[in-house]
Amino acid sequence: MTEDLFQRITALLGPHGVVADEAGMAPYLVEERGLYRGQARLVARPANTCELATLVGWCAEAGIGVVPQGGNTGLCGGASPSSPAHQILVSTQRMNKVRSVDPDNFTLTVEAGVVLQTVQAEAEKVDCLFPLSLGAEGSCQIGGNISTNAGGTGVLRYGNMRELVLGLEVVLPDGRIWDGLKSLRKDNTGYDLKQLFIGGEGTLGIVTAAVLKMFPRPRDRQTAFCALSSLPDSLALLRRARAASGDQVTGFELVPRIGLDLVTRLVAGVSDPFDRPHDWYALIELSSSQADSGLQRTLEDFLGDAAEAGEVKDAVVAASLEQRKALWRIREGISEAQKKAGGSIKHDVSVPVALVPRFIERASAAVRQAMDGVNVVAFGHLGDGNIHFNLGQPDGVDRQAFLARWAEMNRIVHDIVVEMQGSISAEHGIGRLKRGELRHYKAPLEIELMQRIKQALDPRGIMNPGNVL
Repeated sequence: MTEDLFQRITALLGPHGVVADEAGMAPYLVEERGLYRGQARLVARPANTCELATLVGWCAEAGIGVVPQGGNTGLCGGASPSSPAHQILVSTQRMNKVRSVDPDNFTLTVEAGVVLQTVQAEAEKVDCLFPLSLGAEGSCQIGGNISTNAGGTGVLRYGNMRELVLGLEVVLPDGRIWDGLKSLRKDNTGYDLKQLFIGGEGTLGIVTAAVLKMFPRPRDRQTAFCALSSLPDSLALLRRARAASGDQVTGFELVPRIGLDLVTRLVAGVSDPFDRPHDWYALIELSSSQADSGLQRTLEDFLGDAAEAGEVKDAVVAASLEQRKALWRIREGISEAQKKAGGSIKHDVSVPVALVPRFIERASAAVRQAMDGVNVVAFGHLGDGNIHFNLGQPDGVDRQAFLARWAEMNRIVHDIVVEMQGSISAEHGIGRLKRGELRHYKAPLEIELMQRIKQALDPRGIMNPGNVL
């Protein structure tokens, strides 16, 4: 980074577009979990696609690495620069315009820096739904959601981010702009180029805008928190819910007893819905765009059938919006409670839905055999096979000594996941955290193909260097 290039960037982006002092850069350089502390010559904050394209073109000429960042809510270190002399961080937070909303086509077009919660609100204004929902939705940005192929709680019904994107605008590693902002449901004119950038974690280009799908807004939501008779019974209950509702299950979340205990103890305003403890719970939500859809009766009927079949021991059905929020707060509060409880070794994995109970049982036994007293907190999106298999710090064990065993625990858990034809990263991405794991488990041919794509699009290796590959 020469002084001349620094001055050109400052002139291009203006006084609000460059942050170069240590205090000003600090919020951008500390990763969500504190695992990485980035280093960069400056933080660039372009206001539009043309500014960003010019900036990237200059960096390409100079061989300067470009690390894109959205809301800085990622969990794998993928937005943390590592070289103050040779990298800059590019924040998309000023690129935050809603370009258009089309309720007839059920689409909206937004820039990468628009916060997810804002996208949801824009859809609601036209009586529609944008279904992606995450714990960080008040601060994460749509560009980051796209670049990590975010999942969330609605994947069972609506799919990952990959299924919610119709078109993209992307700044390529040489500074050119690819305009793929199409709002078509069908387009078979060759390779679907947008899929390269969805889940690409900014290693092939920077997403600057997207055409997103909307859906009819739900007018009837029915939510229940169920005490399961056993972990395998969760599969029977999921099948029953999908069949009885005409596949209108929006969410099916698994909650262990230890998760409920952590939340009620460490998160304000959360209480146990039941009078006595149970080992496993399922949070079920059905939704319909019809106000009088009959889903309440459907929910009550199939829960009654599940109780008769011995799959459910008890259930609480939300009778109001406040009760619905209280039940979801249990599930959403688990991550927050874990932060307060001490160190946590996290695994974001997926296996075929039918194998989720078996995976949890096998992996739990394996880590407990390797580490005395470890607290297994396995929870998450049973409906799509994505389980957050988190290990809590044992009582009386030093935090750093516990976290130092992260790689060991990874190997134990990930070996079981891969044996079950699963994935070591279901929705959080690879970033810097899982590069070694990716290389360890991916077939050599898959790694070769990924490298050839990277080389073709980014031959100088300036886009998010050191991440994924």
